[in-house]
Amino acid sequence: MPVKLGPAGIPLSCKGRTIVEGMDDIISLGLETMEVQTVRMIAPQHFEQYWQAGVLANKTNFEMNIHGPYYSELLGNKVERGRSLTKIEATLQAAKTINARHITLHAGHYGEMGRGREANEQLANVFSGIVDRVAEIWHDDEDIYPVFPWLKDGTPSKIGIETSGRQELWGSLEEVLEVVNHVEGTIPVLNIAHIHSRGHGRMRTSEDYGELFDQVRETIGTKEFYCHFSGVEHRTGNAMHYTQIKKSDLNFEPLAEFIVEDGGWLDITLISDSPLLEHDAMYMLQNIEKSRHKQLERKAREDRRRALSAQTGKSFEEIANKEVEQAKLRKEVENNETAPVEETPKVEEKVEEKPVKKGSKSKKKDDEKDKDKDEDVFNFEEDDDDLF
Repeated sequence: MPVKLGPAGIPLSCKGRTIVEGMDDIISLGLETMEVQTVRMIAPQHFEQYWQAGVLANKTNFEMNIHGPYYSELLGNKVERGRSLTKIEATLQAAKTINARHITLHAGHYGEMGRGREANEQLANVFSGIVDRVAEIWHDDEDIYPVFPWLKDGTPSKIGIETSGRQELWGSLEEVLEVVNHVEGTIPVLNIAHIHSRGHGRMRTSEDYGELFDQVRETIGTKEFYCHFSGVEHRTGNAMHYTQIKKSDLNFEPLAEFIVEDGGWLDITLISDSPLLEHDAMYMLQNIEKSRHKQLERKAREDRRRALSAQTGKSFEEIANKEVEQAKLRKEVENNETAPVEETPKVEEKVEEKPVKKGSKSKKKDDEKDKDKDEDVFNFEEDDDDLF
């Protein structure tokens, strides 16, 4: 069950802003991959740092990936499609330079073509051409092997077709799987936030993830998955913008539970698209570790119950039910012990007046004078109506 996690871009906490410095920070955090962002354009001066990143990735077995331009129009007219392919060409060259395992691409708007078989066939032809171009770039010239040693024995980058998060964009899960199924060298990029948004919040339980990965496996027959994950704000089947995971209705815990409990067959790369980048990548890693600990604890309980069952002759279910009842009793006792104790109201003690002894006439006269004064001060009968 290999699971690799990393951010979509240079970490926010990285003091330097080069890809190599970002890789160093990612490795120090215990993460194993990253996705270089070339979403708008690639400047020629960047290729030097791309090559340095490729050398480092090759030496450390660090998985590099790259994201192509966001604003593609592969379903547009000839001019629009040519403009998009020119941008993609720069991404393909960069992918070779950094030794990228996956290249993530978008298709863009449906345009005038609309949904359906015609759009899927056109995109299948376009992506088939992109796959051929990657192979050409990868094996362009044997003289460059000393500069790019990973090209000699390595395999070309896989073209990833990403699911979209808006209804007007091509890229529903079914559309992506249909094209990938017909074009060798392509893989689906499962953007969970997009799938969740487009499905009106469909990814909620570990069973939902089981259905998703089973659907992909049954359609294209793969155990390798490349996924993006982030919190997301969505409305009416459309993703509005990414958010941090904790502030979204898309929780990571069910996916972590599925990966640990039922995902032993998965080879999965998880990229954090969150605005918090590496922070949410670490949050995902921590949740996977928590799920593993829970699994180990559950297995230890089951082993202990089996051992007790063999010793006492009681059934496994009887022992389990007894443990549940004991846990409930312990909880009730703890709640009673920690419950706040009500204070007993204080009872005012009445002071008994001691009888005055005979012969204390002077004291009696003083008391009568004080009594007369008190009656003058606390005489409420005369002005009772003016008090309120």
